[in-house]
Amino acid sequence: MTNQVEFTDRPVRVNARLDSPLSRWLWLVKWILAIPHYVVLFFLWMAFAVVTVIAFFAILFTERYPRVLFDFNLGVMRWSWRVSYYACDALGTDRYPPFSLGEEPDYPARLDIAYPERLSRGLVLVKWWLLAIPHYLVIGFFLGGAHLGWWSGGLIALLTVIAAVILAFTEKYPGDLFDLIIGLNRWVLRVWAYAALMTDTYPPFRLDLGGSETATPEERA
Repeated sequence: MTNQVEFTDRPVRVNARLDSPLSRWLWLVKWILAIPHYVVLFFLWMAFAVVTVIAFFAILFTERYPRVLFDFNLGVMRWSWRVSYYACDALGTDRYPPFSLGEEPDYPARLDIAYPERLSRGLVLVKWWLLAIPHYLVIGFFLGGAHLGWWSGGLIALLTVIAAVILAFTEKYPGDLFDLIIGLNRWVLRVWAYAALMTDTYPPFRLDLGGSETATPEERA
């Protein structure tokens, strides 16, 4: 499994591939088509919360995140990322997301989190609320804190709508806009993983643009 790889520089890796061609108008109804996923994810995220609480005490007493619990929560995050990539937070593919907690390596949106062999007992007490507060302020703007005229949604949703309108009129998804949207989503997912106690590596205050995160900066140079 990919999440068994030791990502020493970046334990959370988000990759996305922009499919082509994309339907000019399917984006108008993707959120409706994704409703079955939203129903399932509602219950999965309730389970995610319970599992995270159990993991909290496991880390506090053993310094370990039980692997079966880690894999479940990673699966929920992967499922959510695929659905959001399809339906609302990128619109980068017309491929319907699978109903799966698995890795799904052929799907154009992927999330990998390296399993930590040990986690800090001290950090588990503060990282999900106190240490993550600066990031919460930032991603709040990304997800739902932007107020630009009549628009009261988040920056990611606003940019995605702009990309969809351009797609509708030109049949092309702007590449630079796609890179920015994925960079914003990448920031959010890194914070989610940190707040869910899945890594002790503090998320960088950095907007890593583009769909690929498989290579290190040195390898990409």
